[in-house]
Amino acid sequence: MSRSEKQMLGINYADFPHLMTMTALIIAGEAIFSLPFHVTRFFRPTFLEVFEFSNMQLGLVQASYGVIAMLAYFPGGQLADMYSARKLLAASLVATGLGGFYFAQIPSYQSLHLLFGFWGFTTILLFWGALIRATREWGAVSAQGRAFGILDGGRGLFAALVGVAAVLVFRSFFPSDVALASDAERIMALQNVIYCYTAFTFLAVPLVWLLVPEPTVDLVNSNSNFNAHRSGLVRRTIDVMRLPTVWLQSLIIVAAYVGYKGIDNYSLFAYTAYGLNEVEAAELTAYSVWIRPVAAVGAGLLADRILPSRATALCFTLMIICFGFLSFDAPDVSQIWILFANVIVTSAAVFGLRGIYFAMFEEGKVSGVETGTATGLVSVIGFTPDIFMGPMSGWILDRSPGLQGHQDFYLLMTCFAFLGLVASVLFYRFARKPALS
Repeated sequence: MSRSEKQMLGINYADFPHLMTMTALIIAGEAIFSLPFHVTRFFRPTFLEVFEFSNMQLGLVQASYGVIAMLAYFPGGQLADMYSARKLLAASLVATGLGGFYFAQIPSYQSLHLLFGFWGFTTILLFWGALIRATREWGAVSAQGRAFGILDGGRGLFAALVGVAAVLVFRSFFPSDVALASDAERIMALQNVIYCYTAFTFLAVPLVWLLVPEPTVDLVNSNSNFNAHRSGLVRRTIDVMRLPTVWLQSLIIVAAYVGYKGIDNYSLFAYTAYGLNEVEAAELTAYSVWIRPVAAVGAGLLADRILPSRATALCFTLMIICFGFLSFDAPDVSQIWILFANVIVTSAAVFGLRGIYFAMFEEGKVSGVETGTATGLVSVIGFTPDIFMGPMSGWILDRSPGLQGHQDFYLLMTCFAFLGLVASVLFYRFARKPALS
């Protein structure tokens, strides 16, 4: 085939390594968080039974992850500026995967605190900043929106595929009548799910090592340049903190991330309020992540047309309607479609927010050279639900067992969605004002 014929068919083989780099970033970017998050999200009822945890205990374990993660965002960004993304990503994946083997041994409550704290270190300090930097380098100057849209949408697609595989593994260890499963069968099923996620985490290691390129220039060329960089960081931090839009964006991420954490409760809600068995409840939550690729890309395209702040306001409005309905409605098992519809709409809104809340820097007048500093600041504030959401939701559910606890939980979700809506409206108004001189 001649070069002209290849061009007519749209074939450009020079783009293949570039696409493979993004593929590696997508797989690594989701695999790294599967052990700390996916197991307790998709298989929550079984997890609580096998580990003999209350909801509050699980929330406190997750808070251990959140505390270490919050402490790691800023220094992790500095490491990303100093060391190769390929090396940081690979080291993080190996360390996180090793933790998976220990996780599968069903450790004690105290030991699980240490494990989740360890994962807060490996997934954030060594990984998050490197992933963001590698994605920015992939997109160059002209395709930042496309780069991050593809990253989050691709991560959603990979999460859906792995979730389906994990559910199939999970189901294979249960008898045909799930209610008759023994404690030993439940333990074995959960252990093999953990091994499944561990395998996918290690799968990402050779991909990033082989497909993520080394930077074309030295990350730190000299000690004097490093000192200048450190001085500039202080000044950029002060400049960023003067922007009201940055603080409002932080609140938007808090509200959006609370909604994202709220999805963790759907499997337990389906199990408790609608009478689904453990496998059906896991399937409901696992299949909901198929919405993420479409929602993330769709929200990004919408944000480009109507502005990100308006798109976030729309998503929060949908969340208020859905969570508000669940906080007052009494479930009817004969109308299970209401639960499925609610999961679909809420997931679309939540995953849509995840696809666009880092796209607000341009509208919020954050300059390109301040992007990293602004990302560190809004991440430290915006992802605080990793600390407080687990204990708070666990306390609510344990305080009022059954339907009442779930209704109280969804009322809390409604309040945070309202906070996000107000922050989005204020963000839009401040972004319209002239920049400070």
